Amino acid sequence: MGGNDHNEKLEFIEEMTKNADKVQEKVLREILTRNANTEYLNRYKMDGANDRETFKARIPVVTYEDLKPDIERIAEGDKSAILTADPISEFFTSSGTSAGERKLIPVIKEEVHRILLLLSLLTPVINLNVPGLDKGKGLYFYFAKSETKTTGGLLAQPITTSLYKNKNVRNRPLDPYNIITSPYAAIICLDSFQSMYVQMLCGLIYHNEVLRVGAVFANGLLHAIKFLTQHWSDLARDIETGTLNKSITDKPVRESVQDILKPDPNLAKFISDECKDENWNGIITRIWPNAKYLDVIVTGTMAQYIPTLEYYSGGLPMVCKAYGSSECFFGLNLKPMCKPDEVSYTIMPNMCYYEFIPLETSFGDEINNNSLVDLVNVEVGKEYEVVVTTYSGLYRYRVGDVLQATGFHNAAPQFKFIKRKNVLLSINTDKTDEPELQKAMQHVSDLIKPYGASIVEYTSCTDTSTIPGHYVIYWELLVKEGGKWPEKEVFEKCCSEMEEELNIVYREGRASGVIGPLEIRVLKRGSFEELMHYAISRGASNDQYKTPKCVSFPPIIELLNSWVISTHFSPACPKWSPHRKEKK
Repeated sequence: MGGNDHNEKLEFIEEMTKNADKVQEKVLREILTRNANTEYLNRYKMDGANDRETFKARIPVVTYEDLKPDIERIAEGDKSAILTADPISEFFTSSGTSAGERKLIPVIKEEVHRILLLLSLLTPVINLNVPGLDKGKGLYFYFAKSETKTTGGLLAQPITTSLYKNKNVRNRPLDPYNIITSPYAAIICLDSFQSMYVQMLCGLIYHNEVLRVGAVFANGLLHAIKFLTQHWSDLARDIETGTLNKSITDKPVRESVQDILKPDPNLAKFISDECKDENWNGIITRIWPNAKYLDVIVTGTMAQYIPTLEYYSGGLPMVCKAYGSSECFFGLNLKPMCKPDEVSYTIMPNMCYYEFIPLETSFGDEINNNSLVDLVNVEVGKEYEVVVTTYSGLYRYRVGDVLQATGFHNAAPQFKFIKRKNVLLSINTDKTDEPELQKAMQHVSDLIKPYGASIVEYTSCTDTSTIPGHYVIYWELLVKEGGKWPEKEVFEKCCSEMEEELNIVYREGRASGVIGPLEIRVLKRGSFEELMHYAISRGASNDQYKTPKCVSFPPIIELLNSWVISTHFSPACPKWSPHRKEKK
């Protein structure tokens, strides 16, 4: 991809965003025209209409549960035109960590090309901000998940796995801007240890050529760095001797490194010198001194990992390039070098047809169909739930993401990702959502800093086995060298301070006795890594796995409880008065 092609891509972004409403009208017309004879559109008597007014008047706003019977028919082998005129080629699966079962998102073959088009826009944008990326390599930790098949024989796999295995991706011309260190055989290897080992090994071999380090999500990159802290001596030994560890038994993976793994005692000594004292502060920039940024998603709940990434990277910029989901890829960050809390994504109007539910008009699952706003009509500062109509058969589908409009690029709005909708803790009439819980966690993390301690990871649940029920927060702590474990009184103060940060309905419930004292359950080291392995064993993707911030699946709660090393309760009710003003 040369300079001229970069300019063409940037001009394409300008063209799409300047004509956002016309593009949106065209997208909807195309979707409705090509799918005019589908069972779904006929069910709502569209009668071949392809205009916005008829579409909005007749097609309901739906959730996955509403579409599930139709999707299950397709998964079981029904080849009739249920949702789309084009045949469904595969299913993208959701990560399966926020709720119980994985969702099956229908995909037509053309959709992958649309995703690749959007992804092709990322390099020209980043190159405007970080020139010279064609002079080195990217170290990316990518992991394919085993594909499954539905009873009807269709592939079901995470979107990342589908892209890794896509022939158009594998066979595209060599692009000097997108050369990565990881061998393809390692990426698609289903043994997570062997895959990680060889990806890390290759990253070390090319350490002076690496210009950016990344993974899909922040926790994926942290998992890779933890792997380095645990296995650096074996990796250094392989590099010193030029022989691959015998634990790597996958033949294609072994063959993928045979031409690049040569004896290099100097590099092995360098790695050993950097790692042997177990000082991991700035380890990324020490091992990969030419890295210019981290390419990783740190928005939404991933923001909690920013301090740890800063510690490991020595403060490298964190670039969030694109925003998408299993249902659709939406847009890109036109200011990729901005601070994580300033990230906004410009919506590309050619990807699907967008509508937005203003949050002030949404009451749980009850919405007014007439309240939905078109893409170009959102208002800056307001929060919306995004609704999509896709080429692959989702019509007025609630994705579940809540976004805040932050501005416009030409006529296309820009959004900040706020949260996943309906990730809640609730005992009575209280409703604590993800950002509120994270804000409380950030507040109390300051209480344990003087001890050299930090919260590695957390999740939560409601415990209704007690009367009254209460919130349970699971913590895993890291105490730095020279620090000390916080006393019992500190944990109890953390419980109290968390409650003070929660909403007025929660505090009222505590004061009236309908909610019990908040409990912190401290877990042994490595618990959340074990939880990830459990989730992956049940079908979650390495790439897409995110620690759920609220859990309800009994086996997961049972696992968490088996790792508890201490429990602490809030010793007193939080302050509450009907006249108390809420914090802004």
